[in-house]
This record gives sequence, C-alpha cells and structure tokens, in this order.
Amino acid sequence: MYRFLLTPRWWGINVFVLLAIPFCIFMGSWQLGRFEDRVQDHRTADEKVSSDQQDAARPLAELLPVDKETSGEQATATGRYGKQLLVPDRELDGERGYYVLTMLRTDDAKALPVVRGWLPGDADAAKAPAAPAGEVTVTGALQASESPGSDGVSAAGGLPAGQTAAISAASLVNLVPYEVYDAWVTLAEAGAGMTAVPAKAPQDTGLDLKAFQNLGYTGEWFVFAGFVVFMWFRLLRREVEFAQDAELGLAEERTSEPAEEARTSSSPMA
Repeated sequence: MYRFLLTPRWWGINVFVLLAIPFCIFMGSWQLGRFEDRVQDHRTADEKVSSDQQDAARPLAELLPVDKETSGEQATATGRYGKQLLVPDRELDGERGYYVLTMLRTDDAKALPVVRGWLPGDADAAKAPAAPAGEVTVTGALQASESPGSDGVSAAGGLPAGQTAAISAASLVNLVPYEVYDAWVTLAEAGAGMTAVPAKAPQDTGLDLKAFQNLGYTGEWFVFAGFVVFMWFRLLRREVEFAQDAELGLAEERTSEPAEEARTSSSPMA
C-alpha cells in the first residue's frame, strides 16, 4: 500500500520535508536567540546606567565619541552657560513636560548641551530658571545625540523659537551660533524648582520594536515547520486512501463514470 513512497514524486516530497523542517527550526531558534540577546542587552544596559551613577566622573574629552560603553558614564566639563532652549513633549514618571536645555561653552570654543532639569506642563521660557552666571563645572551622565522619531523623541517640525524637538548636534547647529558636541549631558542634580532627568540606556539595547519582531519571527518559523509536517501527513493520507480505493476497484469506477457520461451526452437525442 505504501509502495508509492518509492516513486520519484514522493522522493522529491520527502527530501523537501526533510530539508524544510530543520531549516525552519534553525531559523526559529536563531530568531529566538536574537530576542534573548536583546533582553540580556536591556538588562545589562539598565544595570550599567545604575552603576555608572556611582562611578567617579571623568573629563568629557576622555569619553568621546559616545558609544555603548561610554553612554551613561559620569562626565565633567567646565565652561560658561550660553543660549538656553526648551525641549517640549517629554514625559517623566508618566507626566508630560519639557526639558530645560542650556549650552555650556567650553574652552575649546565648542558647546555642550546640558539638560539642567525637567518641568511639568507646556514649554514656557518664562518658567525656566536662568542658568548660573560665570564659569561653572558641570557633572552628569553622558548621552548620545538623539534621533528624531525614536524612543519618545518627537519628529515634529515648526516649533516656536527657542525650542528643539531633539537633542542632537544636527538639530542644534541651526539654533546656536557655535559648534556643538555630538553628545549631551543630563545633570544628576537639577536646578532650583526642576526635576533631574535620569540617564537613558544606549539605543538598540532595549526591548524595542525590533526585539518583539524577533519574537514574532520565532513563532512564524515554528509555525512553518508545523505546517510542513501537516501538509506531508495530509498528502500521505490522501495517497493511502487513493491506494485503498484502487485495491477495492473504486478508483477504476470513478475514472470510468466520467467517460460513460461523456458518451451519453454526445449521443443524438431520440
């Protein structure tokens, strides 16, 4: 009854199944591994942000350029505060508000964006405390430039004068009359009346959309493997039923009935 499994057609089907199932399992396992790696990166990044707060601050120049290793580290810089900007639509502890961002002009004629704190409500320059005058030394968590449209960063344009949607050198270079560092610092201790903004983990180290895409692809590959097995058993069952019908002579009757009906329909009517 199962001699049909030795036909060239079924040899091809069996070879395909034997190759497809391990491939689907391998791809599903690989996607699952990618998801687990992102989960581990997320945990490691959160632990690093917490531990970096206890580390001694280092000069800004030693930590540039910002990467996954230096992001969140305590940096120190000396200079004079210059132009002040507001960063609207920023949430903190579930409440909507804005950052107070002040440019610190250092001795090398460049400006370091410094987030001095957060205030609730709509961005209002009149409510933002003025920056200290004279030479100051700031200490805070080093952060990489933001990318508009990611991780809660607004990509909206047309903001009022004195506001910026993203804290990045590319955005700020058009708003201030001096060169800007490709990094920024959030102070551990905010100015009067403001709340300190906690440091964020580096990009691509959190449970973002990409991580859950990996998890979704994992399920898809395992479903594909199950579908291949299901179709193989369905084809096998259909072939066995056809073989059983042939042994009972039912297959011949089924093939002869259409021919008989064709002869009947072609004969002239009386």
